[in-house]
Amino acid sequence: MGTQLPDQAIALATRLYNGARTGDLALFEQALPAGLPANMANEKGDSLLMLAAYHGHADLVRLLIAHGASPNKLNDKGQSPLAGAVFKGEDDVVEALLDGGANPDAGSPTALEAVTLFRQEEKWKARFEAAPGRASRQ
Repeated sequence: MGTQLPDQAIALATRLYNGARTGDLALFEQALPAGLPANMANEKGDSLLMLAAYHGHADLVRLLIAHGASPNKLNDKGQSPLAGAVFKGEDDVVEALLDGGANPDAGSPTALEAVTLFRQEEKWKARFEAAPGRASRQ
């Protein structure tokens, strides 16, 4: 049998995931230096970074990356934060992720595939192809 977490731990985790969704920068400016794991993820594999990216919080994305969050951590569906930001049309988040080393080839669909799917090639394709975080270059 698994161990059940105390109610306080569940409440804290809920507060953190909600804080990532709402962009509560002050919460993470306090929690990350105090030892909060930057790659913490919920039961669906959505990391704090994924939630912040998907909900358009570029400043929080930058803070999480600065504290070690992986911009390439996929959720349980194989989705990347970068592809999610493309899907949501969050340009500032896309830039923050690319600056933080996001790989446009990660996940399924990849962010490169997402720019085609959502007809954003003109805006992003060249930038993605030249991204420093890209796994391989020809």
